[in-house]
Amino acid sequence: MLRNSLIAFLALIALPISAQAQCGGNFTSFVTSLKEEALTGGYDRATVNRFFKGVQKDAAVLKADRAQGVFQKPFVEFSRRLISQNRIDRGKAMSQKYDAIFRRIENTYGIDRGVLLAFWAFETDYGAVQGNFNTLNALITLAHDCRRPDLFRPQIFAALELYADGDFDPRKTTGAWAGEIGMVQMLPKDILENGVDADGDGHVRLKTSAPDALMSGAKMLSSLGWTADAPWLQEVTIPADLDLRKTGAYRKLNVSDWKAMGITPRSGRLAAPGVKAALILPQGHKGPAFLAYPNFDVYFEWNQSFTYVLTAAYFATRLSGAERLDVGSPDPGLNGAQMKQLQRKLQAKGYDVGDIDGILGARTRRAVQKEQERLGFPADAWPTPALLAKL
Repeated sequence: MLRNSLIAFLALIALPISAQAQCGGNFTSFVTSLKEEALTGGYDRATVNRFFKGVQKDAAVLKADRAQGVFQKPFVEFSRRLISQNRIDRGKAMSQKYDAIFRRIENTYGIDRGVLLAFWAFETDYGAVQGNFNTLNALITLAHDCRRPDLFRPQIFAALELYADGDFDPRKTTGAWAGEIGMVQMLPKDILENGVDADGDGHVRLKTSAPDALMSGAKMLSSLGWTADAPWLQEVTIPADLDLRKTGAYRKLNVSDWKAMGITPRSGRLAAPGVKAALILPQGHKGPAFLAYPNFDVYFEWNQSFTYVLTAAYFATRLSGAERLDVGSPDPGLNGAQMKQLQRKLQAKGYDVGDIDGILGARTRRAVQKEQERLGFPADAWPTPALLAKL
């Protein structure tokens, strides 16, 4: 139902940048400016004062934001850490327990249950570990911080709208350090736009209602562009003479082209010949190989980490019946310090690798592949100590 406060929220996030609160500076003044914006947007003073009462800057949130070293792990090691037999067994059990809601999701959105189960497992261990950070404090802390204010500022006012609707408690609502809430960890704006009352109690309760959380997550994936009843990732085998320059998440060919080059599935069948796909070699041409179909790109709208996304997509295939990964025998990679050194060298050559963070993300991979081709290395986007030394 469209309420006056929702109209206020939509008007508020549409304000020009000059009218929005600036990041940084005195924290109390920053909060005061947010309150003034909420009033300007049409929220009444009593609601605004109650919502922002007692908010605090949370140093632990900033510490967590700066310490994401787990994403420096290579794909095989990272996936082994996240995908345990226990998580697979529990996933199967949850699939059976909530079979009715998964059937609704599959019929409504055409999203395989394995996709939602994988997110549910990774984000909160099937709802068991949802985070104990005060959500409003986390959002305001990250909006005040000048690293990603454009992402987090709108979330504050989305939370205000949820509060006005009775679905958010500024003092008691808790979640992840980055402000996500519930079993599948959704930000307030995503809840506002995609929340579904799947259990029919009149509210969207993502922390306590698995049907609400799963259906809301499915609706969000659909809104982000998920193609119904279509694949997302498939493990494949590559020939020894493959032209590695054609690999990489940003290079997409028809499945028929990959098939003509000798790409074969480890199990099942490849997608239809005209479907676009990218060939991803997360640890080079001697490691595992995947064809990533268009739905794989939607994962990056949920999370920006290449390693996390690939692991979540792979786990979804396992939960949907795929066999265990063939890890191959990849060449040794770089440790965190070496990866930062590599990123600095690539940056000095004019490449955009993003932050010097020691994480082998999409932009670093692309730069690595170009340098491998220039220097005569196998152009598989997997940096080795030999490449680092040559640079």
